[in-house]
Amino acid sequence: MSTPNQILQNNLQHTIFSWSKQSGLNPLSIERAKGVYLYDRSGKRFLDFNSQLMNVNIGHGHPKVTEAVIRQMNQVSYVSPAMITEARGKLGKKLADITPGNLSRTFFTNGGADAIENAYKLARNITGRHKIISLYQSYHGATYGAASAGGDPRGLSHDSQGIPNIIHVENPYFYRCPWKSKTPEECAVNAAAHMERVIKFEGPQFIAAILLEGESGSSGCIKYPPGYWKKVKAIAARYGILTIADEVMSGFARTGKWFGVDHHGVVPDILCMAKGLTSGYIPLGGMIVSDAIAHHFDDKPLMQGLTYSAHAVACAAANAVIEIYEEENLAANAAAMGNYMEQEVEKLKRKHPCIGDFRTTGLLGCLELVKNRETKEPMAPWNATAAEMEIMNKVNAKLLELGLFTFVRWNYIFTCPPLCITKDEIDEGLDSISKALLIADGYCG
Repeated sequence: MSTPNQILQNNLQHTIFSWSKQSGLNPLSIERAKGVYLYDRSGKRFLDFNSQLMNVNIGHGHPKVTEAVIRQMNQVSYVSPAMITEARGKLGKKLADITPGNLSRTFFTNGGADAIENAYKLARNITGRHKIISLYQSYHGATYGAASAGGDPRGLSHDSQGIPNIIHVENPYFYRCPWKSKTPEECAVNAAAHMERVIKFEGPQFIAAILLEGESGSSGCIKYPPGYWKKVKAIAARYGILTIADEVMSGFARTGKWFGVDHHGVVPDILCMAKGLTSGYIPLGGMIVSDAIAHHFDDKPLMQGLTYSAHAVACAAANAVIEIYEEENLAANAAAMGNYMEQEVEKLKRKHPCIGDFRTTGLLGCLELVKNRETKEPMAPWNATAAEMEIMNKVNAKLLELGLFTFVRWNYIFTCPPLCITKDEIDEGLDSISKALLIADGYCG
């Protein structure tokens, strides 16, 4: 058995950490996890208020998933994607049942980014067009193609090598509306009109697909105003453009419904998924397509493939996770706890002048911190430098000291706990956030 120091040194000296300079790291060393809590090797308990990367939707350590994985591995662990397993077929049928409209056939991937990559390939293949429209303030993954579509500034350092023909448009961001809209509905109209103008400038005959998150996630949970998704869908239909919904973060009960688009009454042509599909227990992603797209390949080959597509063990894990969503009514709990979170954050707003806005759909939410509510000057700007993150780093350090783990990014504090969370556990999390916000309050003018 390795000592805690050996574990730390093995990790620091022989593995590479994402999104970080590699010197000076002091990562949490997690020994075990259960439900909504993590425990480090000193025995300290952390409330996981972000479901790790918005993916551990069912909570940590659910025995049903472990049992399903062991049972599958005792039968067969891996076969070629050209072969079939019971787990693969069962999962495909279940996804057809729970996704909206006529989405019916799933191509399985290793995770979210390659689901997006394969969706591009498919859309370009089907339409014979090459351009993709996406939003500036969005995140779709970290491969070259997915990062190019996302407007996340983490991609700027290597976007000279990104894929071509990605066109970005402004978000329908009512709190900071680029068009100074007076209502969310007006913001939706203005944002859709802006998108259509850009499409006309770019030549609609060259645009293969419009890519949107089902609901905005790590770019700030920028809620789509009423009617926006429907307007985008109508624009796409007008010009023969496909729609791709990225439900990697917003899917699988996270928003209080199976998928983010379910809040908007639209059916995309392609829906990408990962994260909550297996609740992070085993890597798995996929894209489910409409009947029309599936039939396009009835008599012609689909020139896309992955070694681990439809991995039997991952499919078995996903089947168990979906059963847990249903048996434990996690979508309903996410909706109820999201409403409770909104009520409680309203109370925090009266106490903390640094809270400029709070946006959540179910349990996909964040607080946006500002130095002044009138001017909306952010506590840290979009794509903040290390120096500009000084205040928010202090807030994050306080949260960890208080035993709360969540995603703190620019001027956002995310509130995306596992969907099994209770009111008492939300109170615990918000109490820690309230104490940390006292630091930010000190910078308000």
